[in-house]
Amino acid sequence: MARVLIVGCGCRGQALARELRAAGHAVRGTTRDPAKAEAIAAAGAEPYVGDPDRIATLMDALTGVTIVIWLLGTAPAPALHDGRLRMMFEKLVDTPVRGFVYEGTPHGEALARACADTWRIPLEVVAAGDGAAAATAVDRLLGT
Repeated sequence: MARVLIVGCGCRGQALARELRAAGHAVRGTTRDPAKAEAIAAAGAEPYVGDPDRIATLMDALTGVTIVIWLLGTAPAPALHDGRLRMMFEKLVDTPVRGFVYEGTPHGEALARACADTWRIPLEVVAAGDGAAAATAVDRLLGT
């Protein structure tokens, strides 16, 4: 099994974390708010305080991670599906990450596909709010 990082581990991310844990994966979930760390831990994920709008705050969360899930499809911040997304892909090149699941906007999807092609990082795209598809995408990226 693999270690999965869920960037954006709110209610939907916590449900996904429970599903991934049940499948045997180690899960780390990010939050901007330290007060939400307890809920992430209760969902079976290791909480990590980091802000996807400040990519440098997520770098230590990548330790030992095989798959990143960018679970920000309902986030209203356009930069998370543009410049920040591109920067995340750029930073992944020198990490153990070997797959990326993107949930976001049509513009962000096009960018994610371009970044995945540029940096040769396998990509799965899922519709916003479809946690089951995200779990299945993790399996596809792992070849299971």
